[in-house]
Amino acid sequence: MGICLSARIKVESSVNTGSKFVSNDGDLSSTSSKVSSFSAPPTPRSEGEILKSPNLKSFSYNDLKLATRNFRPDSVLGEGGFGSVFKGWIDENSFTAAKPGSGIVLAVKRLNQESFQGHREWLAEVNYLGQLYHPNLVKLIGYCLEDEHRLLVYEFMPGGSLENHLFRRGSYFQPLSWNLRMKVALGAAKGLAFLHSAETKVIYRDFKTSNILLDSNYNAKLSDFGLAKDGPTGDKSHVSTRVMGTYGYGAPEYLATGHLTAKSNIYSFGVVLLEILSGQRTVDKNRPSGEHNLVEWAKPFLADKGKILRVIDNRLEGQYSMDGAHKAATLAARCISTESKLRPNMDEVVTALEQLQDSNATGGTQSNGQRMRRRSADDASKNQARSSTSR
Repeated sequence: MGICLSARIKVESSVNTGSKFVSNDGDLSSTSSKVSSFSAPPTPRSEGEILKSPNLKSFSYNDLKLATRNFRPDSVLGEGGFGSVFKGWIDENSFTAAKPGSGIVLAVKRLNQESFQGHREWLAEVNYLGQLYHPNLVKLIGYCLEDEHRLLVYEFMPGGSLENHLFRRGSYFQPLSWNLRMKVALGAAKGLAFLHSAETKVIYRDFKTSNILLDSNYNAKLSDFGLAKDGPTGDKSHVSTRVMGTYGYGAPEYLATGHLTAKSNIYSFGVVLLEILSGQRTVDKNRPSGEHNLVEWAKPFLADKGKILRVIDNRLEGQYSMDGAHKAATLAARCISTESKLRPNMDEVVTALEQLQDSNATGGTQSNGQRMRRRSADDASKNQARSSTSR
């Protein structure tokens, strides 16, 4: 499945770059709408009820051990605080282990027994993905709960994570094109819009590039629901919770108060959209002084059409129009507004990205964009210098 999970640690006032964090106070959620409903909405259920889901297969530990060739190191797809994810194969009829290269390909996530809050997150994943169905959510096939063993079995996502495509350098990971980046952003937005819909009302607390997985056609699917929470009900405006997530993606009001709403997710989406546009991580201490925090550094340039090129990944030169870049940057700026009420809802984000994709398909504005880039050669050269410094 290509998951790259970062380590989760306790935190008070500061945290390590790229790490998940959890505060020492309280325990989490809100919403908007769009996209057709593919689910039965989650309701509070006991552990027994969750594990009896008719939609999930209960695997034996031995079956998964055989399917992954005894969890061989060369089968590892990703690893982190939760544990490791292994590639495996099962027979499409019997669901028993199959020879590598035959049957159904799986991604098997095995809980590290020392994992922080492991069982609770494992159960949350089974609860949500056992009930929620949407093209932009990764499919949970089943689970294993046997003695001390806890595993989750997903569809295999051959494209790996968005994180790898954006930030890894090397011959295997070629830079994603502008059009593919917009396609991935739209798919991830549709997944969030579905979660926020009135029928579902789920807040996905860990929206980030490593949790956006890609299939062979670059369709994006959200994964890792261990931190998800039901949204507020009745006249409540938020859900109070301990602060959890990944450093660099948390909305300022959530970090300050522990009050979780759908607008908290939208801030995280804005951070990811900014990473998509820039090809830079949200926090990177290797960048020049003053540029370590992507949001703080990029924000002043997003609203200025003449300075957007300082933010856009220079590997994308010639692939987009200036108008398209401006619209995408403006959307990112709205999503990362400090005031949550100024952020759009996910339906609006989906609509904006759909319109952007439609305009990309016409291809009618590229020559104008190229002229604008020539006039902004100074900005582009600055961007090139900054990128080479950070590598």
